[in-house]
Amino acid sequence: MGIGKEKILYFTIPAHYSFMTIGIPRALLYWKNPVFWEEFFKNLGVKVLLSPKTNKEIVENGVKVSDPETCFSNKIFWGHLLWLENKVDYIFVPRLKTDQEKLEYCPKFFGIPDLAKILVKTPILTETFDCRKEKTERTLQRLGKKLNQNKEKIKKARDSALLKEKESEKKKEQDFLKEIQSKKQKIILVSHPYNLYDEYINLGVKEKLKKLGAEPIFIDEIPIKETQNKITPEFHWEFGQEIMRKIQEILSYDIAGAIEISSFQCGCDAVLKEFVEKEFRERKIPFLYLMIDEHTGEAGLQTRLEAFMDTIL
Repeated sequence: MGIGKEKILYFTIPAHYSFMTIGIPRALLYWKNPVFWEEFFKNLGVKVLLSPKTNKEIVENGVKVSDPETCFSNKIFWGHLLWLENKVDYIFVPRLKTDQEKLEYCPKFFGIPDLAKILVKTPILTETFDCRKEKTERTLQRLGKKLNQNKEKIKKARDSALLKEKESEKKKEQDFLKEIQSKKQKIILVSHPYNLYDEYINLGVKEKLKKLGAEPIFIDEIPIKETQNKITPEFHWEFGQEIMRKIQEILSYDIAGAIEISSFQCGCDAVLKEFVEKEFRERKIPFLYLMIDEHTGEAGLQTRLEAFMDTIL
């Protein structure tokens, strides 16, 4: 099979290759749909290998191959990508451009498949998900065809994966309802899913807050009402619009404080931070901004969390 320069976009996997393994980096893009992709490929009869949870070696390897201007979250992604090298037949790296509301993802998501092709020799399996140009269902059909699957099987795999994803979202809502009813001081953790759910990146901030007597709540868990009013200002970034909507929702509850976690060198967060802080400050809710990178230490983080909780209790 001649992959060469075209290995990233135009290859089709041979029909006889029925026992392939597809690797998925457990970082960055993965956390946007942590249930869907693994389930989708498994339903197509493909083996899936996730890279392990982030660890020191993965971080160090990612930092080594990254440009100094790259945000910390991207550095983590490259470490996970490198871990999968030579362990799988293909590595799945989707190109995310716009979601179903035509809102744009982070610009760095656009070029990730191209950079991945340069960093590893393992072929990159990708498709461009741009809802401004076509529905996700159609993009998934093209992706499935690269795996030599027929239209009906691809549709069934998608439907089954969506069902699993809905079950996961329902579990998040149940967790939120339980946490919001807690009698402890409720602290909202504002960030992207790939910062919130990766305990190595955020140095276990959720458990640290629990030990300090708080009830931490991930903003990702907060359900948005369909009848919610439009937010002001409106963002063209998917993550910005989503975070601000969820902040509007959580402000209707009794919140003791808010902590925003941002990756060093994240240009989008640099803009969003001012709007996030303004929402909490105007309501006199204590707010803490945490910048994390490969040099962030647990001792320093613990001290800042303790000082923050002292202002609340």
